[in-house]
Amino acid sequence: MENFTQLIESRYSVRKFTDEPVKDKDLEIILHAGHVAPTGCNNQPHRIYVIKSGEALEKLKECTRCHFDSKTVLLVTYKKDECWYRPYDKEPSGMVDASIVTTHMMLAAWEIGVGSCWVMHFKPAKIHELLNISEDESPVALLPMGYPAKDSAPMDLHSKFRDMNELVKYL
Repeated sequence: MENFTQLIESRYSVRKFTDEPVKDKDLEIILHAGHVAPTGCNNQPHRIYVIKSGEALEKLKECTRCHFDSKTVLLVTYKKDECWYRPYDKEPSGMVDASIVTTHMMLAAWEIGVGSCWVMHFKPAKIHELLNISEDESPVALLPMGYPAKDSAPMDLHSKFRDMNELVKYL
């Protein structure tokens, strides 16, 4: 397969999928990547919900318009009471932990030919209500995924970057 730099440069947000659901063996690889992702003090406060039943996918459509008719969507949350908290200001690690987990799964998916799109555009209250997610969990990301359709392509903004000197500062 490609090296890491090629992997991260070639990956794009897929918003158009084939009708084929993600194969179980591919899903296992993707979930394993999330399972081994680092978290604050290794507390592992994240939870990953695999949304793939017809009923659950229909409920998800009430939570977001950014489902892209995917047959498999991962919901990543974190449990507030399981986070590591920075002692200086009590900032929880949960959002960062869940983001690292999501990134690991997104990149592992791309490596095996499964496209995905990180979605934060959803109604958290609807996620809790319709998907029966506990109130002590904070939803962080939806990851609609599947095999990219033949005409799937990156959006125009995908390859536009601000100048590195504007983003990186040496002290």
